[in-house]
Amino acid sequence: MCDYIKLGGTLFIPATHKDLDAVVSGKKYNNLKSVLIDTEDSIADVDLEISLLRIKNLLQNFTKTDLITLLRPRNIKVLEELLTYKNIDKVDGFILPKFSLINADLYLKALQNSKYLIMPSIEGSELFESSKLFKLREKLLLHKEKVLLIRFGLEDMLRQLKMKRSCEKSIFDYAVGSTILGNFIGIFKSAGFEISGGVYPCFKDKEGFIQDVLRDLKEGLFSKTIIHPSQINVINELYKVTTKEYNQALCIAKMDSEVQSFDNAMLEKKTMTPFAREILQRADIYGIKEEEYC
Repeated sequence: MCDYIKLGGTLFIPATHKDLDAVVSGKKYNNLKSVLIDTEDSIADVDLEISLLRIKNLLQNFTKTDLITLLRPRNIKVLEELLTYKNIDKVDGFILPKFSLINADLYLKALQNSKYLIMPSIEGSELFESSKLFKLREKLLLHKEKVLLIRFGLEDMLRQLKMKRSCEKSIFDYAVGSTILGNFIGIFKSAGFEISGGVYPCFKDKEGFIQDVLRDLKEGLFSKTIIHPSQINVINELYKVTTKEYNQALCIAKMDSEVQSFDNAMLEKKTMTPFAREILQRADIYGIKEEEYC
C-alpha cells in the first residue's frame, strides 16, 4: 500500500492540459512524487466529455511508474464512468470531491470492492459542524485501509465565510480558520487519519509558499496540492528533515527504556514513537538537511 509520506507535493493538472501525457509518464518533471488529474473545478461543463476522452486515451498506453497517479472525478456519475475504462486499474486512486453526508455512501459503495486508494475532500457545510464531521469519520473508519489522506476544501471554506486570505498569511493566522481547522484536525487525526495541507494559491510567491508548508508541518499536516511546477523542488526540499530531528527520531526508535534524556529534553518512547516513525520515513524519502528554515 502507498504511504501518504510518498505523496510529497501533488501537482494539480486539468485533464485537458496539453502536457498531460508528458507529466503523467514522468518525463516532464522527474522529481514529482504525485499527480492529480482533474475533471472537476478546472474543467468547464462543455469540456467534460473532452476531459474524459483525454483520460481514456491516456490509459490506452499507460505505463505505471513510481509517480503516484490520482484522478479527481467531477461527481459520483463520472467516477462510475471512469471505473469502466480500460487500464483504469493502473491508477493509484481517486480524490473524492465535495465528500459529504449526501454522497459519501455512494462514493464508498462504488469503490468498496477495489484496491484503489481514496482521498476524501470535505468542502461543504460539514466543515462547520462537528456532529457532521463525526458522522463522516464513522463512515470512513469502515474503509480506513483505503484512505490515504483526508483533505479539506480551504478555498471552499473561505467562500462560505465570504473571506479571502492574503498571500502573506497562513489560514491558521485567522481566528475562524484556526478554530475550524483545529477542530477538523482533532476529529480526524485522533481516529488515526492523516490530513493534507490546504492549497497555497499564490504560485509566484516562493517565500509565502515556504512559510505555508512549514506551518502545515507545525500543525501536523503533510502533503499538499501544488498548482505550479516551480513548487515541486521547493516542497521536496522542505520535506527533508534536519539532522537534529533525525537524530532525535533515531534516539526514540532505539530507546531501550520508556523515558530518556536527549538534548536537554525528555523523550518518552510510547508517546513519541509515531512522531519518530514519520521523521525517519521522511528522511528515507526526501533526505536530511543541516539547517532549519526560519
